[in-house]
Amino acid sequence: MDLVELTKYIVINLVKEPDSVSVTLSDEDEKVINVFVNEDDMGSVIGRGGKIANSIRNVVQAAAYVNELGKVRVNINTKES
Repeated sequence: MDLVELTKYIVINLVKEPDSVSVTLSDEDEKVINVFVNEDDMGSVIGRGGKIANSIRNVVQAAAYVNELGKVRVNINTKES
């Protein structure tokens, strides 16, 4: 399973502007999935108290565990202008 595609699928279904979502994988010592969304969609992705962001992280980490891919971090940021 491709963790980047999984993450992108989840985030695209949460935002108002799905075309602006960008998801990349940074594979240094530790796998890091970087999610970039518009500022207007940031609240939809983070959620109240970070609950949605934590849920996204839990789902992606569970998929990585099931597929024996090791630890994965998910960072959520706004798109740079």
